[in-house]
Amino acid sequence: MPGTPARTADAATAAEVVCLGESMVTFLPSQPGRLADVPSFGRGIGGAESNVACALAAAGHRAAWVSRVGADGFGDHLVEAIAGYGVDTSGVRRDPSRPTGIYFRTATDRATDVHEVAYYRAGSAASAMSPRNIPYETLPATRVLHLSGITAALSADCLALLHDLTSPRPGRPLVSFDVNHRPGLWRDADASPEVLLDLARRSDLVFVGEDEAEEAWGVTGAQAIRAALPEPEVLVVKRGAEGATVFSAPRSSRAPEAGSVTTVPALRVDVVAPVGAGDAFAAGFLSATLRGLPVRDRVRHGHLMAAAVLTVPGDLTGPPARAHADALAALDDDAWGRLRLGPGWTGEDQEVRTT
Repeated sequence: MPGTPARTADAATAAEVVCLGESMVTFLPSQPGRLADVPSFGRGIGGAESNVACALAAAGHRAAWVSRVGADGFGDHLVEAIAGYGVDTSGVRRDPSRPTGIYFRTATDRATDVHEVAYYRAGSAASAMSPRNIPYETLPATRVLHLSGITAALSADCLALLHDLTSPRPGRPLVSFDVNHRPGLWRDADASPEVLLDLARRSDLVFVGEDEAEEAWGVTGAQAIRAALPEPEVLVVKRGAEGATVFSAPRSSRAPEAGSVTTVPALRVDVVAPVGAGDAFAAGFLSATLRGLPVRDRVRHGHLMAAAVLTVPGDLTGPPARAHADALAALDDDAWGRLRLGPGWTGEDQEVRTT
């Protein structure tokens, strides 16, 4: 099946997924409002790749996070918190001369005009990641290497690292790439579209939102995005409330019309907080991919894991039990369309509403 990573001889002991990228200590507001008006903040963790690793580990997979953090208290907190989810952090290196990145954000959705984020990550330990200082010995036996476009924006060395990791080579794991277009992170915003397009074309499995594809590349609609990205074996186009469309093709195919096209509607969710859903969707899709499930079920597991995060205040939460998620993913189209998920739905003893 397209997009199913091959098992290796070391699969019994190695991480199934290695997620590489920066994680930061996140300061979350105690109440809504402008950063200037929020009186206090609670401490959390944030990072696209580490979020995916945490969600996969909580779902029962062997996941590892590879990065660099400062030799400081914030670095201690990150490593301990991420390891607490069951993630292998042995590939994280400490940098004695650079700090761990931190950021503050408001409580509102990042897509709104009133959302504010204040990053303190310039010169961070993670921005010094390069092909010279990443523990490559952690990569060969993994089934999936998950990356994102955020890392490419951090520094020239980080971009060189992503170019190296996405280069064709014998025994390369399946490379999963979340475009994660964040214009505010790029020093040269004009260069970001071309860089992200190149990295996506070098990857095997790509996640991209319709909105970010339009913003970055000026292409509108799932079919146009596939035409711009014919190379990936699997392309997942996230369409917000409309759901997601997956284009699957044999690895040897370069024709955008080849292979199958699968569209799965999104769930209706009573949203508590909108942050973290994209990372959770990627984790759910990857989890089902590792299990060799059909494409429709991969998307449904992505929607379900995203719904778990959307119905809690933070960026991370425990996913539904596998049997519970499998039962929901197996529903017929009519029953799937009538689901409505709210806070507490992930508990197996909770009744899932239908309308």
